[in-house]
Amino acid sequence: MRLALDAMGGDFGPQPNVSGALRALAAAPDLTLTLVGDQAQLAPLLAAAGPYPHDRLTVLHSADTVGMKEKPVEAFRKKPDNSIAVSWKLLVTKQIDGLVSAGNTGAVVAGGLFSKRFLKGVRRPGIAALMPTAKGRTVVLDVGANVFPKPSHLLQYGVMGSVYARLALGIERPTIGLMNVGEEEGKGHELVNKTYELFRNSPLAPQFIGNVEGRDIHRGACDVIVTDGFVGNVILKQAEGAFELLMGLVAKEVVGALTVERDAAAAALKAMVSKLHHSAAGGAPLLGIDGVCVICHGSSDERSIAGALAVAATCVRTKLNDKISEEIAALPALPGDE
Repeated sequence: MRLALDAMGGDFGPQPNVSGALRALAAAPDLTLTLVGDQAQLAPLLAAAGPYPHDRLTVLHSADTVGMKEKPVEAFRKKPDNSIAVSWKLLVTKQIDGLVSAGNTGAVVAGGLFSKRFLKGVRRPGIAALMPTAKGRTVVLDVGANVFPKPSHLLQYGVMGSVYARLALGIERPTIGLMNVGEEEGKGHELVNKTYELFRNSPLAPQFIGNVEGRDIHRGACDVIVTDGFVGNVILKQAEGAFELLMGLVAKEVVGALTVERDAAAAALKAMVSKLHHSAAGGAPLLGIDGVCVICHGSSDERSIAGALAVAATCVRTKLNDKISEEIAALPALPGDE
């Protein structure tokens, strides 16, 4: 199991990446990691970490870093030796099985698009995020890789999301919904209407429940929700903001108002936050590429990084891409809408 970690990615620099990497190594004896980043910054962090398996952890120096607010294309042109680009080179040349990054999401996706190494038959990759629901978790994709998709892209997201739900959530026959402004057939714009017809006339038809609305996500109306990257990213960020607001209000107005059992209530709230916070999911895989790429939240801590590495390792172990390729190949001929 060979993975690379963009050790410079994220809002907090290399520290949580190094700590998360060591945590992941301790949890998975079959894991070998390459930390990609500035040797001068990584060496003292590793030295301070104490004993670690040197035979399973190496550092590959990269001189540059893509900032969180930099434009990906411009950054790749001006900084060819950045940690994201170097990680992608390792994946493209098959020196690793997967990569993980909490860096600039646009740059990570751009690295995948520049590589042009998509799985056979896949038209555009998509980011799959696990979101909490009243019934467990649901897969939402795309959440940011493809903001101008075609109907065939969204149909393929249904395939990839279904495979991921089977492997990540253990759901044998995942149900699939199409994000729309209403549940009724015929609602919405041309993209969703054409996508609706593709689903109805595809092998996924028995799993397709039709249109779903934003409120259906956390109700657990279906196991996979397909949408374009613009809407998906707004959904993801809005859910994070609403969660932070709600938990803050509960802590202040409910737990703070208690005169007895306050410690027990605070502990229960902390446990709930730990379970539902985005860090619990680790990271979101960029599905459809030849290899494994997991994208983390910019604010990822040690737990999130370790979790993302575990997600990447699971994708490799379960041969996720082989299964996606098989089911993409089983689709009927798709319209040339690219």
